[in-house]
Amino acid sequence: MNLNLKSPIAFFDLEATGINISTDRIVEVSIVKVHPGGEEETKTMKINPTIPIPKEVSLIHGIYDKDIKDAPTFKDVAKELHQFLEGADLAGFNVLKFDIPLLVEEFLRAGIDFDIEKRNLLDAQKIFHMMEKRNLTAAYKFYCGKTLENAHSAEADTIATYEVFKAQIERYQDEEAFDLQGNKVGVIENDMKKVHQLINEKMVDLAGRFIFNDEGVECFNFGKHKGKPVEQVLKEEPNYYDWMMKGDFPLDTKRKFTQIKLRNFNNR
Repeated sequence: MNLNLKSPIAFFDLEATGINISTDRIVEVSIVKVHPGGEEETKTMKINPTIPIPKEVSLIHGIYDKDIKDAPTFKDVAKELHQFLEGADLAGFNVLKFDIPLLVEEFLRAGIDFDIEKRNLLDAQKIFHMMEKRNLTAAYKFYCGKTLENAHSAEADTIATYEVFKAQIERYQDEEAFDLQGNKVGVIENDMKKVHQLINEKMVDLAGRFIFNDEGVECFNFGKHKGKPVEQVLKEEPNYYDWMMKGDFPLDTKRKFTQIKLRNFNNR
């Protein structure tokens, strides 16, 4: 079918130096502009971000500093891109959370007020999440090809979950797994310890108040100390421990916090 378009629509995707809208920069942009009559125009270009691309990010999108050292900066091509996108709606996959905000930010840094107020913003991921159910009944149908009878009865749900889990292991065995940011986190294997590590690699406490950072250090995952190592906060603000112990936090979270505090004390 043809899309019912009253204005051009620009499907686009960005590759960047990272996922921070404020500090990261675009390294590649690709746009497919579809006109109401069905005519399509494609524009793809590498961009010199003027800052280094972290190696772990390059490993994901395959673009390294050497690949863009002679490419134009975003400021160099901003007017050309602005003209290409003039009057077009914007569309893509997960563009509302990342691509559109980053594109607007780059235009503003280049001194161009990229107006999105009069454009339709269309995200295929949003439609996917709205239309494709992700509950146990849907998973049972997808993985096992069966209709879940007596859904929400404990026994039926338990048996269905067991069958779904077996089907997942069989379906994805030896395939690479990725997190929501597209980073590889490991490989699916028929080994329960490895599956556990894959699913819970950053978990410290069950409530997620603490997580492991990329160096395997326990860090706060909430509040004013988010991202800071727990041991560092205990050292700089020891009263924070008492505040959490008196606060409305799960007992498991308090237990983990106490374990870290005791370990830190014993290692002095």
